[in-house]
Amino acid sequence: MRVLVVDDDRNVAETVRRMLVAEGWVVDVVHDGRTGLEKASTEHFDVVVLDILMPGLNGYEVVRQLRRGGVWTPVLMLTAKDGEYDQADAFDFGADDYLTKPFSFVVLIARLRALVRRGAPARPVVLTAGSLTVDPTAHTATRGGAELTLTPREFAMLEFLMRRKGEVVTKAEILRSVWDVNYRGDENVVEVYVSYLRRRIDTPFGCKAIETIRGVGYRLAADGGG
Repeated sequence: MRVLVVDDDRNVAETVRRMLVAEGWVVDVVHDGRTGLEKASTEHFDVVVLDILMPGLNGYEVVRQLRRGGVWTPVLMLTAKDGEYDQADAFDFGADDYLTKPFSFVVLIARLRALVRRGAPARPVVLTAGSLTVDPTAHTATRGGAELTLTPREFAMLEFLMRRKGEVVTKAEILRSVWDVNYRGDENVVEVYVSYLRRRIDTPFGCKAIETIRGVGYRLAADGGG
């Protein structure tokens, strides 16, 4: 397996390199974000180990640009930043795992193996369906480049449907994901909000993204409905 280690702390990077090599891994090491982004974008790696605080580009920006460029190589952030918001930001930008320094090498190896087993399926940070886009991190949605004004509930429903685009989802699934697993109200509230959402994302643009599957639920067209 081939690993890219991106860390400006040369001592840490060398220690990680030696330990991974001892495990039989092939390891490339670079010491700044820009070089790491270039190598991860143009060469094949099974996994990337990425620091956050680095010259050139920080780790957040590296993983963000990788995901925007369609590079889905699993990324483990290995950093001294141990705040909960630091971790949340890393995952929002597209990281797959997060480990703080000082770290256990046994745990690092186990997590890297788990990421490699999981592979590199597409996990876009910005969700797209034709001309329709949703950016959960920025909490924005657009249709054909025009920004959509949505209530929090409408946005949550659209995000859910976008993550399941092309699939039929039931009212019960929508209620569990967008309202609450313990919601006990009338499930017809879903119909009401689908109607609201259509007025926001479809009607003004002459599109039909959300299809009603009678007796089952709803489906958001993979192509955004035009």
